[in-house]
Amino acid sequence: MTSPESPATSDVLQGLNPAQQEAVETIDGPLLIIAGPGSGKTRVITHRIAYLVRDCNINPRRILAVTFTNKAAREMRTRMERLVGPRSENLTMGTFHSFCARLLRMDGSYLNVPQNYTIYDAEDQLSTIKQAMELSEVDPKRNPPQAIRSVISKAKSLLQDSQAVSKFADNYFEETCGQVYHHYEEILARNNALDFDDLLMKSVLLLQEIEEVREDYQRRYQFLMVDEFQDTNVAQYKLAQLLAGGHHNICVVGDPDQSIYSWRSADIRNILSFQRDYPDAQTVSLEQNYRSTAVILEAAKGLISANGMRLDKDLFTDNQQGTPLVIHEAYDAEDEASFVINEVDRLVRQERFKPGSCAVLYRVNAQSRALEEACLRRGMKYRLVGGVRFYQRREVKDLMAYLRVLHNPLDEVSLSRVVNVPSRGIGAKSMQDVVAWAQKQDIPLLAAMQRISALRKNSNETAMEPSPLSARASTAVARFADMIDGLIQQSEELHITDLINLALEETGFRMFIQNSDDRPDERWENVLELRNTAREFNAEEPRDGLASLLERLSLVADVDGYEESDDSMTLITLHQAKGLEFPVVFIVGMEEGLLPHSRSMDSETELEEERRLCYVGVTRAQQRVYLVRAFRRGFFGASGPTKASRFLQEIPSHLFATPLATQGGTAPRRPSIDIGEPFIPTPVKGQTTPSRPTLKTGDSIRHATFGEGVVMECVATAGDHEVTVEFSEGVGVKKLLLSYAPLELVVG
Repeated sequence: MTSPESPATSDVLQGLNPAQQEAVETIDGPLLIIAGPGSGKTRVITHRIAYLVRDCNINPRRILAVTFTNKAAREMRTRMERLVGPRSENLTMGTFHSFCARLLRMDGSYLNVPQNYTIYDAEDQLSTIKQAMELSEVDPKRNPPQAIRSVISKAKSLLQDSQAVSKFADNYFEETCGQVYHHYEEILARNNALDFDDLLMKSVLLLQEIEEVREDYQRRYQFLMVDEFQDTNVAQYKLAQLLAGGHHNICVVGDPDQSIYSWRSADIRNILSFQRDYPDAQTVSLEQNYRSTAVILEAAKGLISANGMRLDKDLFTDNQQGTPLVIHEAYDAEDEASFVINEVDRLVRQERFKPGSCAVLYRVNAQSRALEEACLRRGMKYRLVGGVRFYQRREVKDLMAYLRVLHNPLDEVSLSRVVNVPSRGIGAKSMQDVVAWAQKQDIPLLAAMQRISALRKNSNETAMEPSPLSARASTAVARFADMIDGLIQQSEELHITDLINLALEETGFRMFIQNSDDRPDERWENVLELRNTAREFNAEEPRDGLASLLERLSLVADVDGYEESDDSMTLITLHQAKGLEFPVVFIVGMEEGLLPHSRSMDSETELEEERRLCYVGVTRAQQRVYLVRAFRRGFFGASGPTKASRFLQEIPSHLFATPLATQGGTAPRRPSIDIGEPFIPTPVKGQTTPSRPTLKTGDSIRHATFGEGVVMECVATAGDHEVTVEFSEGVGVKKLLLSYAPLELVVG
């Protein structure tokens, strides 16, 4: 390594504070950077890379930087272009999943992973799990597919295969999950498909088992940087360790106080134990906050100091003192929303804030309803982050399914999605017959369709077996198979946009959309937007082709599409707000049962994560923070009084504009903030208290609001039972008290 210039001669170090400069200049061996909110961690990462390239003469090809969102990766890439110039193109920079996707495209053959594999999203996974459940003869009513998907996903994040799940199962439900997991993997393999968790798990397996590949990547990447390290799971940390195994030049950047993704299998122990795993690691703390006022920062510090699982740091700021925090108690959710909209309107009219400066943060998506309705009534423009994702819209998924089949003809999930879109006379019964025939013949689904086409063309040849379909259905299937064959041949020659144009015409999809009765103009605009995305991609990377385009589109996340706007306020969950900042932040639903969430009440570990989530919300703010709660809120189908969040008491009272004790808000004669008994909803008038069913792990239940689910755990508490339930239909895991939760045991 060429010796670097002295700090005095390096312009890369200019403008950095002493701690930032130390982090940039520490380049040899393991390094832990504890980066508080607003402390300039992206600046440190990019300047550290620039320092390696410009001052230490490190080849950019030897540097790998991974983060968690495409948005963060794009921001990092943009900054590197300014700092390093054209040489930045040789840097490897992206998300864990995008890096692993490329790794498996190049070297996955060692594990029998084909280059043309398809990445299945959550919807595709669910469809595949349902198939696996049929093979396992598992009843979906008693075992919700969403719950099984959750178990499988967590197992993969822990690097556990189906055998491990079955071997270490604690109950019948987990045994069932192990069986389904086995068949699920078989179906994925038959479809040349991987799910998101496979990208990580198989990459780790590849580096562990294939010494040649591991040593090749260790030689190539001499410097590894991992952003948002507190959000890594077991698989991601193991991947980083394997990549850094040869040189130990691993730099991890994160903040345990911002670890909020345990439900996504993130493990806070990774960052807390980094120094144990790397005893020679150096530690640098970035403690100067450049984002928030002194008042906001002091409030955040007071809040998070109640946590035990953390690494000490002493945040400070040179920013102005700022405006005290505002706490407001509304009567109900509607009144809460009205207060927020009125206050945003006042800030815009009287204090010259822009609507886009304001963000409303909430714990659960359902809280957006009242806020959206209030915005619509007042004519307030807003952006809802995390609604129906563009790439999940029906027409977009349909067109992408066609492209996926052209790229990977073994992808039966995509094939089944579009075989009769638009309608071409191939009904559900015909498809069932084709699938059964394909299984009997032990051939892929498209190959079975091609064979039916061949049988139709050679109907006079008695040597060939009879078609499993009627003459009419055979004709329809044959035409579809021939069309797909033609497009596959064309896909090898055409540019992506030309291929999309051809597919739109040959499949009849364009006419189908434009002549539909369901918002044809809007749906066609979505198709054109996808085509435009492909055109832009083709201009950027014309040689990468269809495989890379599908890979990129499969790895897009909700927040990746977030763009700042001056004229629209933002509605966003606390989880999605991570990594963003706003001049004005409203956190609504500051109540026991919402923030902290009810499922965290009996677990100190989960309660600490809820406190970290609130901390993340407060530290998104640059100038103003509003903490809002409702005196009454509908919950579990009942409406009752709430108790203020304990987090409000943990923020020093002198930081509020009005002392807590005088905050009555719009609740009539209601003392303001009273942390008392836990929230027990008042039943709706005329509602009878349901009897308590006797429940055990694996039982199927039905909830009046959340629908059907499966019991994951049932624990006796003081005078009650707490039931952990994995609900279907995207509801997720809920913790309920049996005394008032309307649960019905599903028998049979």
